[in-house]
Amino acid sequence: MTSLITQTDIILFVVAGLLFFIGVVGCIIPGLPGTPLCWGALLCVSFTTVCTVSWTVLVILAVVTAAVEIVNNIIPAMFARRAGGSKEASWGSIIGTFVGLLGLGVGVFLGAFLGAFIGELIHDDRRVGHALSVALWSFLGFITGVGLRLLTAFAIVLVAVRGFSSGGTAVIV
Repeated sequence: MTSLITQTDIILFVVAGLLFFIGVVGCIIPGLPGTPLCWGALLCVSFTTVCTVSWTVLVILAVVTAAVEIVNNIIPAMFARRAGGSKEASWGSIIGTFVGLLGLGVGVFLGAFLGAFIGELIHDDRRVGHALSVALWSFLGFITGVGLRLLTAFAIVLVAVRGFSSGGTAVIV
């Protein structure tokens, strides 16, 4: 069974491609909803004539996407608390991450670490070792969240690719 690609398909592919690209970047850069954008791209692809994604797959991935976004917001705080971090360290990590966006690339990662370190020093400037530990744990939480979001985004991309390679239907195997 061969399907002709329509103009609507081309528009949906372009939109999906942009959403996938921005989504994967958004998995790394805070403030961009990376995995939901990737899921939106999969939804676009599901409306084309050459790649169908079952509603079951879409619903399961929507639930997984929502869960990952929730967990992504909880993990850094859990990691910081594990190290005995203060509210100042948490806020410092958030602010540092956004300031790090200006540095592009490594700045995001360095910003999260330095922000937590400086925040913890503001809370208690006598415990530099403790501030370093909190910063490392906050950074580890940030990296874990990014990794979880990237894994989910790539799983969504693979489902879309599978929809093309399996004759037009993405199924759960």
